[in-house]
Amino acid sequence: MNLMMRGTEKFVTLRRSDGLLRWRAEERKSSGFANRSSEKRITMNARTWMLCWLAVWPVSVVRAQLVFESDHHDFGTIREVDGRVSCTFTGVNRGDRPIVVLDVVTTCGCTVPEFSRKPVRAGDSIRITVTYDPLNRPGAFSKQLSVYSSDRKKIAALTIGGTVVPRPKSIEELYPVDAGGGVRLSTSHSSFSYLRVGREVHAAVEYVNTSNRPVEFRLRPKETSGCLRVTAPGRIAAGERGTIDLAYSIPAAKPRYGTMKDAFEVEVAGRSNGTVLMAHGIAVDDSAALRGKPAPVLRLSGNILKFGEVNHDTPVERRTFVLSNEGEGELIVRAVEHRGQIETSLRAGMRVAPHDSLTVEVSIRPSEADYGPLLDRLSIITNDPARPMRQLRVTALLLAPR
Repeated sequence: MNLMMRGTEKFVTLRRSDGLLRWRAEERKSSGFANRSSEKRITMNARTWMLCWLAVWPVSVVRAQLVFESDHHDFGTIREVDGRVSCTFTGVNRGDRPIVVLDVVTTCGCTVPEFSRKPVRAGDSIRITVTYDPLNRPGAFSKQLSVYSSDRKKIAALTIGGTVVPRPKSIEELYPVDAGGGVRLSTSHSSFSYLRVGREVHAAVEYVNTSNRPVEFRLRPKETSGCLRVTAPGRIAAGERGTIDLAYSIPAAKPRYGTMKDAFEVEVAGRSNGTVLMAHGIAVDDSAALRGKPAPVLRLSGNILKFGEVNHDTPVERRTFVLSNEGEGELIVRAVEHRGQIETSLRAGMRVAPHDSLTVEVSIRPSEADYGPLLDRLSIITNDPARPMRQLRVTALLLAPR
């Protein structure tokens, strides 16, 4: 490439050699313009030409590249009773510089990789051994492992898969809760998540009588919501297996919102060993009722409200957050719940028009609480069909006066 300027002629030669660019610039007087010293206008600076030329010159950069012979391993059908299984992936550095495998990240604690962090030179290989634990994981499985280099870039993805044949489980494993008198339960806690107003939802708790005699069985109420119906046997025969049916129903004619909680003390043969059967759920609107209609969308100004460090002698400390309705329908606050360490201006029944907002005050009383961290959670249940319940974490650190 030749670059000519008035008064000066510059010749720039660019040559590729061993993947590098080398250039040489020669400057000489041009005979055509040697005696025209008064004309010093330069049409373009040679350095600018050089930068432009280097920007478009086809330079290829060879990057480190880790290539695996196979990036997937199928264990096929394995038996849970046989324990852990392992496989090894072999990767070759096809680049021109060393690679250091910094980490291999898995999607589950059941999958454990083993590898070396020693640099892998160009042309050399690395072995990554992956061990899968099938304990208590019956059925088909597929796990992914992400390989990261020392510059924290993902350079490869590996997968393992297979099918686990479950082992026979003992009575204690199938029914881990000992309710006393030979009766065992599959669980003592049943979570229903959302309870839609106007719908009935069921859950089952399995039981077995491991004794050689029939026993009387009773669930004594300790806490009731009035919305749970329990169907349980009054007498369980020796060796009998069955289910206790739990059914929540929130009537549409008299809707209730917020946490529904029920607890029953289990009595076997007139005695209790302290086992308590619990059920709970969050009562919300039936989202199907708003289908095809303008719906509200709740947004909070944050997920956490920090009071920071507060003097313990302070009578009341206040903070605010903003509750917004970004939807097209009216937002209705159905229930407001917390653990009792905070107070709030938000009340059930408050309404927020579409594209409007509400400033909510939250207060704490440091002088009535213990020293140290104060933690609470404000649960807000609304008629937002997509996310009927939102939670705001409230924190403070109550310190002694200085």
